[in-house]
Amino acid sequence: GDIEDVDIDGIYCDNGYIDQLLIAQAVEKVLKQKIKIYAELSFVSKEEIQVLNKESRNVDQVTDVLSFPMLDGIRGKILKKKDCLLDYDQDEKAVFIGSIVICVERAKEQAEEYGHSLSRELSYLTVHGMLHLFGYDHMTDEDKAQMREKEEEILSLVGQVR
Repeated sequence: GDIEDVDIDGIYCDNGYIDQLLIAQAVEKVLKQKIKIYAELSFVSKEEIQVLNKESRNVDQVTDVLSFPMLDGIRGKILKKKDCLLDYDQDEKAVFIGSIVICVERAKEQAEEYGHSLSRELSYLTVHGMLHLFGYDHMTDEDKAQMREKEEEILSLVGQVR
């Protein structure tokens, strides 16, 4: 689908909207970050995400979101500018924490499946990706519960409740 970058803080995408700035601010608040953070957000086709998934995780299938963190070992830590100088972007006045790639077709299918809007699904996937960039994962039940709790907290701050 077409992506029209209409709004400086957000992205309109196939009738869905992601308020990137609002999400970044909510992530900063929930994770108690003192410095501004930002992530690169890309939208790809099913074919493209399958290739990326195979190359990065050795899983040859379509997925909804992939994250490529820039910083290691930052889960639960408060980032300080002096520790992130290499990843501090002077133009953005923020620390670059990595890239998130979302498959819009899969997001649409999931939005229909869960009975909510595409905007809600895209926002969820963005938040999910951001948390991965901060080192959160869902390998164990405990980790999964912790990640879900943060996701819900962030989504409620940006007005995207289930």
